[in-house]
Amino acid sequence: MIISRTPLRMSFVGGGSDLPAFYRKQKGAVLSTAIDKYVYVNVNKKFDNGIRIAYSKNEEVSSVDKIEHRLVRAGMELLDLDGGVEITTIADIPSKGTGLGSSSSFTVGLLHALNAYKGRYVSSERLGEDSCKIEIEMCGEPIGKQDQYAAAFGGFNLIEFCPDDSVVVSPLICDPRTVKELESNVLLFYTGITRSASALLKQQSEDIANDEAKHRTLVRMVQLAYDMQSELQNNNVDAFGDILHENWMLKKSITSGISTSFIDDWYDAARKAGATGGKILGAGAGGFLMLYAPQDRHEQIKAALPELRPIPIGFEPLGSRIIFYH
Repeated sequence: MIISRTPLRMSFVGGGSDLPAFYRKQKGAVLSTAIDKYVYVNVNKKFDNGIRIAYSKNEEVSSVDKIEHRLVRAGMELLDLDGGVEITTIADIPSKGTGLGSSSSFTVGLLHALNAYKGRYVSSERLGEDSCKIEIEMCGEPIGKQDQYAAAFGGFNLIEFCPDDSVVVSPLICDPRTVKELESNVLLFYTGITRSASALLKQQSEDIANDEAKHRTLVRMVQLAYDMQSELQNNNVDAFGDILHENWMLKKSITSGISTSFIDDWYDAARKAGATGGKILGAGAGGFLMLYAPQDRHEQIKAALPELRPIPIGFEPLGSRIIFYH
């Protein structure tokens, strides 16, 4: 039996520049952190030669090509596994449409566990690369590359996406007290709204490719990722909220579906209550609202958003791990 534990992620600035419609023209960059919410994948040898997969539904099939779960089917095909295995998964957070990168965390964790099942060590870089291959190439998802590498590597990183399709992960280097202050100032709220990230990202890719003004907007968002990295390396946490706010205003202008009137009202109410910045995580339109504010304003912000559910979170320094191997 093998169990992998893979963190979800929270992306701060630069989202969208990890789409090939952008980074194949010029380098993209995202600043993000893994968080202490996880996807667990359990792989166990099955008594017979069949395949059992348990997630939101239960599958019992005789061969890989009959698996309905596309990511599991692609993962087993990539690693040339043919049967006699049970795969089950659980997650700390709802698994679809929440903006925390859960699909990619699942894919990374699945590959980690399946490689361990075959007795093979696999690096964080390889996990990120192979997860992108499964989601983008084999399953045809119109998504970017940031989630896979954030889940594989863990920690607080600047992740750069190069025109040659390579990815560079650089840990944020600053005073540990700076990261601790950021962690304590971040608020996370669940909106209760889930949406299709694929549809939003497909539209965003088309808008970036066909509209020069929107491409320039994303160029500015990439610069904000480097600006935020520089400010944090200089231990200037006061700039964090302002950069988040500018990034969110720019992101909303790229594609109309990224925000909604409900989200705008929640964000405005939070700003009036003391938040200096924030954003809807992931592709937009629902999922989790992340806000940044001094701790002494947190209770006022929660009171201003009574219909949203606050979720305590911390930053996670480690990426995908095998936590049980027997």
